[in-house]
Amino acid sequence: MIPLHETPAGVTIAVKIQPRAKKNALIGVVGDALKLALTAPPVDGRANQACVEFFSDLLHLPRSSITIVSGQTSRRKVIRVAEVSMELVKTTLESLVSSDK
Repeated sequence: MIPLHETPAGVTIAVKIQPRAKKNALIGVVGDALKLALTAPPVDGRANQACVEFFSDLLHLPRSSITIVSGQTSRRKVIRVAEVSMELVKTTLESLVSSDK
């Protein structure tokens, strides 16, 4: 089950980042978080920026709609997606996770 929570400010997603991967890709659900592989290194906020860009491109939203709520210096992050329904986020992520298996 994909770890999503609906809040008044938007939808939050628990994410575990794997920096310096071969390609940017959503790996699947690991424990209570989505595992996201990113090519960016965890230096100077580049992995955070890549994470925001990944979800922005995936959900076809401006980067300003994606915020890292917690975990700026950790591999485990909570991402908030504003201006979108929980159903859209859930459907998009589920289709991507199931197609990668």
